[in-house]
Amino acid sequence: MNKQEKFKLSKRIQVLIFALIVIVGMIGFSTWSKAAKNNADAVLSAMGTEQVLPEIVVYKSATCTCCHKWVTHLENAGFSVQAHNREDMNSVKSSLGVIPGLASCHTALIDGYLIEGHVPASDIKRLLVKRPKNIVGLTAPGMPRFSPGMQAEGLPPKGYDVLTFDENGNTQVFSQY
Repeated sequence: MNKQEKFKLSKRIQVLIFALIVIVGMIGFSTWSKAAKNNADAVLSAMGTEQVLPEIVVYKSATCTCCHKWVTHLENAGFSVQAHNREDMNSVKSSLGVIPGLASCHTALIDGYLIEGHVPASDIKRLLVKRPKNIVGLTAPGMPRFSPGMQAEGLPPKGYDVLTFDENGNTQVFSQY
């Protein structure tokens, strides 16, 4: 093989290596972007930053076990929780604009959003990353059986939807479990 042939072969190898690097990079980015779409923590982790979570203020009944478990769920997810036991939850909900059909047993406020019921911490984190406009907050209406606070800590939620809602009570699905 003469010098010219070796040079052409060397160039081909360089082009192939470059193409391989580009392909591997695209696959890596695609994998990262899919994870980021579905998990706000993955977005922050991939960016190499920690998510600094604002404090969440929870209004709940002192005697409600599932409310206490939901607070624990939030704390385990990294939230600083300020819990207030109230006997007048209906007036709390009414004053904050919770529409009765979207209500649950506890109500929370975080960074300008209202969180009603057994909303998973991961959805609250995703809400804080996405920051959708024209919504009041998130709700998991009623008492979903397989939701944080209603089942053993650490089990994945299933069998219900988390909804966004606006001032008029219009809803859209935020997460499906």
